[in-house]
Amino acid sequence: MPSLAQRAFCEALGTAFLLAAVVGSGIMAQQLAGGNGALALLCNTIPTGAILAVLILVFGAISGAHFNPAVSLGFALRRKLAWPIAGLYIIVQVLGGIAGVWTAHLMFELPVWQMSITARTGQGQWLAEAVATFGLLLTVFGCVARRPESVPYAVGLYITAAYWFTASTSFANPAVTIARSLSDTFAGIAPAGIAAFILAQLAGMVAAVILSGWLWHEA
Repeated sequence: MPSLAQRAFCEALGTAFLLAAVVGSGIMAQQLAGGNGALALLCNTIPTGAILAVLILVFGAISGAHFNPAVSLGFALRRKLAWPIAGLYIIVQVLGGIAGVWTAHLMFELPVWQMSITARTGQGQWLAEAVATFGLLLTVFGCVARRPESVPYAVGLYITAAYWFTASTSFANPAVTIARSLSDTFAGIAPAGIAAFILAQLAGMVAAVILSGWLWHEA
């Protein structure tokens, strides 16, 4: 059985790699896409979905590979994760996400400390974040209940799709939202938009917990 330190470390490292992929691929896409926004988004989407599948395969057996406070809270609400451990996971996920963003900046020789000026706000984007997080949690809970071996691929594919069918490009993750506010690059979000995004994400998470408890109550 992995120790709590090992579990927390994996959550921090996994979230760091996730954010390095999100922000780093966004920087690379912006540099190479020649102003083509659709191409840049595609180049940002594919690495994000791919790295999620890889990270869950690598760390899933140790920590559960949440990399997302909404997922950790969801499991705590379903009594599948102790609340003190969920709290620790959330702290290290946020810190790991920030470290991942700063690492991406260093790799591309950009200033480490940045604040995004990209405004992401409005009812459509807030609804999109609730929908994105709701779908992500249902994907996780449904696969864990019926096909646990499929979780890495299902989550990676879901996020890949949700990048394109949601108006917000599917942050679906409070740690990702906070970390992306510290990058004035393609993937950034202005700090003023953080609170509404996180509230929408938490609303989607709660809805998914309620529905999953009805659909997969024995899981």
